[in-house]
Amino acid sequence: MSDKRPAPPAAKPDAARKGALKLLRAVMMEGQALWQAESRVAQLPAPDRARAQRLAAATLRRIGPADAVLAPLMKRPPAPEVALILYLAVTELSLGEAPHGVVNAAVTLARADRRSAGAAGMVNAVLRRLPADPLAGQAAQELPEWLRAPLADAWGIAAVEGIEAAHAQTPPVDLTVRSGCQPPPGSESLPSGSFRMAPGQQISALPGYATGDWWVQDAAAAMAAPLLAAQPGEDVLDLCAAPGGKTLQLAATGATVTALDISEPRLARLRENLTRTGLKARVIAADALEWQPGQQFDAILLDAPCSATGTIRRHPDLPFIKAEADLESLTALQAALIDRALDWLKPGGRMVFCTCSLLPEEGELQMAAALSRHPGLSVIPPALPGIEPGWITAQGGLRLRPDYWPDRGGMDGFFMACLRKPA
Repeated sequence: MSDKRPAPPAAKPDAARKGALKLLRAVMMEGQALWQAESRVAQLPAPDRARAQRLAAATLRRIGPADAVLAPLMKRPPAPEVALILYLAVTELSLGEAPHGVVNAAVTLARADRRSAGAAGMVNAVLRRLPADPLAGQAAQELPEWLRAPLADAWGIAAVEGIEAAHAQTPPVDLTVRSGCQPPPGSESLPSGSFRMAPGQQISALPGYATGDWWVQDAAAAMAAPLLAAQPGEDVLDLCAAPGGKTLQLAATGATVTALDISEPRLARLRENLTRTGLKARVIAADALEWQPGQQFDAILLDAPCSATGTIRRHPDLPFIKAEADLESLTALQAALIDRALDWLKPGGRMVFCTCSLLPEEGELQMAAALSRHPGLSVIPPALPGIEPGWITAQGGLRLRPDYWPDRGGMDGFFMACLRKPA
C-alpha cells in the first residue's frame, strides 16, 4: 500500500471497533481485566458487543508482533492511545479484513478522540505502508519475562514457544456432557471425554443448553472432578467452587455436594447453572479461611486461587495485568487452604488440589510442600481416560499445558493431584 494517499474524510466510528478500543484502554492503560471492563460495551447491541470483545481479545494476542512490524515505520513510539488504534488495525489486517476499510476505520477512531486526533495523518501513513497481512511470518507473542523464565527453566524453551503458539490462537469451546445426553451437532469428541466445538458459537442457542444436557468447561479443567472420583452418597465439598463447572460434575455423580466460594456474585452464575441443569448442591458464600463446616467430608475438591496463568489462551489480558509480586501471597493462601481442607477431610478421605497455573510454585512445588507438612499424606496416581504418560509428574500429579493436543486446539494449563489422608 502506498503512503502518499490523503487521509480519508471524517466519519462516525464503527460501534464495535470503538467498543474494542474502550476495552483495550481498560486493560493496557488502566490495568483492568477484560471481564471488569464489560460494562463499557454493555450498551451496544449484542452483535456489536460480541464483535468488540472478539477484536479486543484478538488484539491482545498480537501486541508484541504488532509492535515489531510498526516500530520501523515510526520515528518515535506513539502515544498510548494512538498505539492501541494501530494495534487494533494491524490485528484486523492479520484477520483478513479489507485494507482500505481497516485504514479508514483507524483514522476515524483517531479523529474521534482529542488524545489521538493530531496523529490521524500518521496513523493513515503508517498503516498504508503495511502489507495486506502484516503479521505473516512473525513469531507468536512472548510471555512476560517473569513468567517466561521460570517456565523455560521447568520445561525448556521449546515447550514455552509451544505454549506461546497456543496462546496466539482463538481457543475452541469445550463442553462437559451429562451421562446419557448428547452434545450439540458438530462437536468433536476428545480423548478425555469432553467435547469440542469451533469458537464463535452462540452457546445458549445450541440444542441441549436450555435442558441442561451439557455446560461449557475447558477439557483440562474438566479432569479435576473425575480425578476425585466422587461416589453416590458421599459428602463432597467443592472449595472455591465458582463459577461452578466442577460443582455440576460432582453433583452429577449422585454425591451430596456443598459448594463454597467467597464471591456471592460469582456464585450467582453457579446457582443459575444448577437451576438450568436440575442438579443439586448446597451453595454457601463464605471465606474458606473463616468458615466452619460442622462436619467432615469424604472428598474435597480444592480449586485454589492462583495466578490463572494457565488460562491465558482464553484470557489474553492476563499477561498485561498480572505481576510476579502477586505470587508470594497466592502461594501462601494456597498452602493455608490445603491445610484447612485436610482438617475437614475424614480419615482415609480424598482431596484433589488443583490450580489453573503454569507455574511449578503453584503446582508441583506446592504439592511437595504439603506432603512434607503432613506425614502420611499420599498421592493417588491419576487413572483418567485420554491422559498421556508424559503428563504425569514424578510425584503422581497431573501437569496439563496449553501446548498439549496442538492438532486439536490445545487445552488450558493446570496442575492437579489427588491426595489421600491417612486412615
